Amino acid sequence: MNDSGQSAGSSARSSARPKRKDARRNQQALLDAAAEVFVSSGVDAPVRDIAAKAGVGMGTIYRHFPTRADLVIAVYRHQVDACAEAGPALLAAGPTPHAALVRWVDLFVDFLVTKHGLATAMQGDSTCFGPLHTYFLDRLLPVCTQLLEAAAASGEIRSDLDAYQFMRGIGNLCVGADSDPRYDARRLVALLVAGLRQPH
Repeated sequence: MNDSGQSAGSSARSSARPKRKDARRNQQALLDAAAEVFVSSGVDAPVRDIAAKAGVGMGTIYRHFPTRADLVIAVYRHQVDACAEAGPALLAAGPTPHAALVRWVDLFVDFLVTKHGLATAMQGDSTCFGPLHTYFLDRLLPVCTQLLEAAAASGEIRSDLDAYQFMRGIGNLCVGADSDPRYDARRLVALLVAGLRQPH
């Protein structure tokens, strides 16, 4: 009796586990889709566009994220996490620390474009900004520092760079990129990164 009870409990637990994993995977796919739509259409994009991109019903989105602010905050954190995890992975993949830095900066610019319009989407709820900004710095500053130090140690870039100033500079170059089609933030960021190279 005990054995059958244990096995029934075990099978219930094992069947619950994949569901949780599936739900997490579905939520990640939804956040990826929302991020893509935000990049191309801004954070005011219709929810139906996000649902179509993710291949889910609108009810699924509202079940996970009852308000647009909930969705934007979740995408913001999701993008920060993806950017943070990419740094060490790019360094490990090579071919050089500088190449890893260049690829990471591209991802960071993607994130900054996604972030545009956050204030509007939050509808003036400034209580959310403090924790998000802290999360952003806590997750990304160490990664940027690691990439800059690795590229400096390999002799590819100058060694007197501050990660916070570097990230702030990229952020400033990205301001207005979504509202002026004649302004190419990526090109200017690429010039900034090229300017880090150690003169030979």
